Amino acid sequence: MFDKLDDLLVRFEEIVRELGEPDVAASPERFQRLMKEQSDLTPVVSAYKEYKKCQKTIEDSLSMLEEEKDEEMRQMLKDELADARKRVDDLSYTLKILLLPKDPNDEKNVIVEIRAGAGGEEAALFASEVYRMYSKYAERQRWKTEMLSLSESGIGGFKEVTFRIRGKGAYSRLKYESGVHRVQRVPETESGGRIHTSTCTVAIMPEAEELDFHLDLSECKFDVFRASGNGGQCVNTTDSAVRLTHIPTGIVISCQDEKSQLKNKDKALKILRSRLYEMELRKKHDAEAEERRSQIGTGDRSEKIRTYNFPQGRVTDHRIKLTTHRLFNILDGDLDEVIDSLIAADQAAKLVDSQAGSEEKVV
Repeated sequence: MFDKLDDLLVRFEEIVRELGEPDVAASPERFQRLMKEQSDLTPVVSAYKEYKKCQKTIEDSLSMLEEEKDEEMRQMLKDELADARKRVDDLSYTLKILLLPKDPNDEKNVIVEIRAGAGGEEAALFASEVYRMYSKYAERQRWKTEMLSLSESGIGGFKEVTFRIRGKGAYSRLKYESGVHRVQRVPETESGGRIHTSTCTVAIMPEAEELDFHLDLSECKFDVFRASGNGGQCVNTTDSAVRLTHIPTGIVISCQDEKSQLKNKDKALKILRSRLYEMELRKKHDAEAEERRSQIGTGDRSEKIRTYNFPQGRVTDHRIKLTTHRLFNILDGDLDEVIDSLIAADQAAKLVDSQAGSEEKVV
């Protein structure tokens, strides 16, 4: 590990020197590449420099303890030594986490699909609340949201909603949210006061650009039709809505939120490209899953991941056995506690796998 850290430190110093050269500023592409590499290396380099500083403190303290006779000074040195050793242990773990392989999609924007599941109108109402939860979370993170497609139910719920979240690291934070979300509560439509269980499914997809996934437009069929829904100019009067069918997979996407047919077509293509990219990632994930002894689910729509229990004010994430009684805060977008716990659990699992892999190589 330390050989790799030394190499990264040398590379970081090379980047700093290159950025100081006059000709680098004249090449925007090279300048941006170096700045990104510097940004990526900064956390691990900072942690490694502090680690080395603490190691030096340990060495100095041990050396001084051998010579120091004054009892008060010896106690101060022992306290300093204990603090430095604890910090070295903490930094050692942090460095192992920082050296884990990065998910290349982590910095991408995301396409989010939420669909009402079992439970009829109550499931549609829950789907609309989950949409609001992620919209509020995006606001807290200073991310931007954009509606791509919406199908509403009769009493204000969502049968299906697709939207985009744009912001640095959006996928890295939200990728663990894919799966079945379950709610337990007394529905507004229930006169007998019985608790019902309803579900909605969430799919979090990294937004795929053309460089990520080549979409053959000859395999796509476009149909246009008149938008339906609450009016405004152009609604129900022009063929602005677009239905996109991907012939090889049978995926059908409809977009009608924009007045412009071209804008609706562009949105439909973004959704399709991201869906197909996710399918490709899923195949790779499934192929690698058997090689991992433990993992946090990050995309199976059939996996029940979380329960929102209203009578007890409780939210439980079943993958990491996390329970919190902050239901209404979470539904208001305060998701960091849950997401941070999922990230920590996934990192710990990957760390165990990487250490086991290193041991197998040694054997």
